[in-house]
Amino acid sequence: MIGGLLFSFWRFLEIVTLIPTLGMLAYFVHQFQIQNLLTPNYVLVLFIVSVLAAAWALLTVLRRKSTRDSAIFVSFIDLCFVGAFIAGVYELRNIAQASCTNFSADTRFSLTVDNSGVRGTSPFQLNVNKHCAMLKASFAFGIMNCIFFAITAFLLLFMHRTRKDDRDVVVKETYRRRSHDSR
Repeated sequence: MIGGLLFSFWRFLEIVTLIPTLGMLAYFVHQFQIQNLLTPNYVLVLFIVSVLAAAWALLTVLRRKSTRDSAIFVSFIDLCFVGAFIAGVYELRNIAQASCTNFSADTRFSLTVDNSGVRGTSPFQLNVNKHCAMLKASFAFGIMNCIFFAITAFLLLFMHRTRKDDRDVVVKETYRRRSHDSR
């Protein structure tokens, strides 16, 4: 029972982390499509893996009974997704060294007082490159899903190993009594 709850918890975390990844990478696929360009491999590999993994995670949560009955197969598929996420993260590896933000501070500060109140401008500025930040977040979610799918694969192996057989064999003996009276 505790194994089923742990499995459901980790599957829920997988789904929660796959949804933003799908959204961010779908944005890039759409941007390349409307510009009539081919989507680069570093986006496409992780996007395809995320779509398939989200469908798989949702299916196994909804069909938990059959997932428990075929724990070895589901564990094998989860390990395949670990490998696929490693490939997707490897393709996106160059984003790890990118700097997506720029913080600057000016020495100028202005304060204006008028009829509507006090208004001021801050000397601090934070500039974020949206595309870089989205790719970096997808990279981080890919690493997290690698770990999450590995955890669920080992949980399923543990659940299979410790599962008691639900089927009890019942033998019913029947006796047929014949009467030896003959007429």
